[in-house]
Amino acid sequence: MASKTSHLTSDVEEDQTIHGVFIVRNDRGLHTRPATELVKCSSKFRSHITLNYKGMEVNGKSLLGILVLAAEYGAKIEVIATGTDADEAVRCILNLARQDFYMNF
Repeated sequence: MASKTSHLTSDVEEDQTIHGVFIVRNDRGLHTRPATELVKCSSKFRSHITLNYKGMEVNGKSLLGILVLAAEYGAKIEVIATGTDADEAVRCILNLARQDFYMNF
């Protein structure tokens, strides 16, 4: 689930803010291995990426930040990306979450 807002930042490029939500389905939560996959995915994009959980907001490109969330099984994580490739960034993250961060249960 993603929503979109836009604002012009220059004559050529338009930044977008895209929101998405995923549920942590790994029974161990968003621990080091899935968090590392999330950082790899996020780091491919120029957009600023933020993750929100229980009122905490962290940089989606920071492994330590993601681990500080201590997101457990069933956690609902909001993803916010702002930039010219925000839509692609959120899609990548949501797709990764749908694939359970490449974790085999």
